Amino acid sequence: MTMLYTAKQAFVAALIVTGLALAPALGHAQSAPQPQQKYKVVLQVSDNDPAKWNLALNNARNIQADLGKNNVDVEIVAYGPGLPMLKAESKVAARLAQALDNSIGLMACENTMRTTKVTKDDMYGGISYVDAGVVHIMKRQREGWAYIRP
Repeated sequence: MTMLYTAKQAFVAALIVTGLALAPALGHAQSAPQPQQKYKVVLQVSDNDPAKWNLALNNARNIQADLGKNNVDVEIVAYGPGLPMLKAESKVAARLAQALDNSIGLMACENTMRTTKVTKDDMYGGISYVDAGVVHIMKRQREGWAYIRP
């Protein structure tokens, strides 16, 4: 009888060891695939220069074209001397409309607006506002957003 009991114990032990060896592989095979996270990029424009703005807008468009518009969040943050390019009478106004139509976030710095006595009525329709452009960029970087300054 003792031999039989020992044989049963050996068999059960072998099953347990086999189960433990296979458990990680089975657990991994059953886990659902993780959805791919969106890319996120924030571009800084702090120059009152239509060429710089066109470069930033081209970068944003190219990023969307390369990665897929639905696979990336893009923001352009304007502060300091770059703020006038987001005004209603901006030299790049037609490009701003295209950017907004393509879900590119255009952000104006309210600190710069207060300092330069610019109101929201002066700004291009449809843009967004942040308290401080530099701080917004810092927060985005901390959240894992890529940072580009064209």
